[in-house]
Amino acid sequence: MNRRVAREKAIQTLFQLDNLDLSIEEAIAFIVKEESNHFYEHLVRGTMQHREEIDAALTENLENWSLDRLPKIERTILRLAVFELQYSEEAPERVIMNEAIELSKTFGDEKSGRFVNGVLSKFTTNK
Repeated sequence: MNRRVAREKAIQTLFQLDNLDLSIEEAIAFIVKEESNHFYEHLVRGTMQHREEIDAALTENLENWSLDRLPKIERTILRLAVFELQYSEEAPERVIMNEAIELSKTFGDEKSGRFVNGVLSKFTTNK
């Protein structure tokens, strides 16, 4: 599983965890039928471990939106990207931003990419 696929599967797993009453292990087993990989599990477990801090940071950086009002897929993509930007050193900021935008184009609607880019740009300029 390459990193793009790992991120896609992490989004699917995190989306399930946000919407269903599953343990992390159950959600991982549901999404990844074959053997998992380290990067994918790092993304899922890390995002869930830091979810409260990530949500607080997102809330601070959302203009005219509350976290609860965000479409679920954008919220999930933002959580994953903020985890990578703030807690992981596995990829450069530019790569994380591009991947989040591409994921939002894949899983969201035509406006998702611009929205995700706008929110995440606040995390890269605030450092």
